[in-house]
Amino acid sequence: MIEDKNPQRTQLSDLGEFGLIDHLTQHFKIKQSSTLKGIGDDAAVLDFGKKRVVVTTDLLVEGVHFDLSYVPLKHLGYKSIVVNLSDVYAMNAEATQVTVSIAVSNRFPLEALEEIYAGIETAANVYGIDVIGGDTTSSTTGLLISVTAMGTVDAEKEVYRNGAKPNDLLVVSGDVGAAYMGLQVLEREKEVYKVNPNNQPDLEPYTYIIERQLKPEARKDIPQLLAELDVKPTAMIDISDGLSSEIIHICKQSEVGCDLYEEKIPLDPQVISTCEEFDIDSTTVALNGGEDYELLFTISQDDYAKIKANPHLTVIGHIKQASEGLHLVTRADTRIPIKAQGWKNFND
Repeated sequence: MIEDKNPQRTQLSDLGEFGLIDHLTQHFKIKQSSTLKGIGDDAAVLDFGKKRVVVTTDLLVEGVHFDLSYVPLKHLGYKSIVVNLSDVYAMNAEATQVTVSIAVSNRFPLEALEEIYAGIETAANVYGIDVIGGDTTSSTTGLLISVTAMGTVDAEKEVYRNGAKPNDLLVVSGDVGAAYMGLQVLEREKEVYKVNPNNQPDLEPYTYIIERQLKPEARKDIPQLLAELDVKPTAMIDISDGLSSEIIHICKQSEVGCDLYEEKIPLDPQVISTCEEFDIDSTTVALNGGEDYELLFTISQDDYAKIKANPHLTVIGHIKQASEGLHLVTRADTRIPIKAQGWKNFND
């Protein structure tokens, strides 16, 4: 056989993270009757009788997902658990166990790993989950942490991304944009430190947004709250890649459109003031920042009265027919198409 000297080379950045996943898994077929939901949601769902089992996994890579020049190792261990549990809660499930695998280079002493695992232990205690296994190996490139999280949900209570229907309300928990602005502050202070290592930054005005970046919390309380209110979302996703990206995921998989109202997007005052300081538009940050780990979901209009007075939840828009598209309705009442401009893997 003659070797092809000019094989086709497609850059991963041409596909993006989700395009790559779609491409690589397009021929995978479900063979087990216990597999209710495979690739394509926040987590997989397996049917083992009265309970459904939810499984999700995530990988954190040094230099891509975190910078150890300002991320404390204990915070990193904590965050590595939290970001996975968030996917479980986005399925309306209860998180129960995790496995943790780690690859480290020889620049990390035992004490460094102890700090990481102290953070993992703290998260396990806070969220009431068990660490049941994992793996360790060496790395030539730095630190990598892979976590697989598991949970359970009663049959018929799981929530996917594909259930939103026209006239449903679009709801978000908490506030958005803080983690991204916390990252901007940390990156700025890192550059200042390079110029003047003796400089001691004053981070007091940024405590909330920095905590949202370094020590985020998964919204374990939201599925519990919704159950108490007797509200089952029609679709749900966690906000890891940016509000706009997650809205697009729900609308694409549900085959619907939506209107998102700029004036309704919940922003913490510290986000607004820091955006003004950095001369960044706060709506752009809210839409594209990512790493908020809040829950975005849709509900029937019939359930509006049950959630309207709750301080943890904000109605930010409504679902429309697919033919009407996806739009941001600005404060000036203009309509702008929603585009995903948040976190994208494989970009330079």
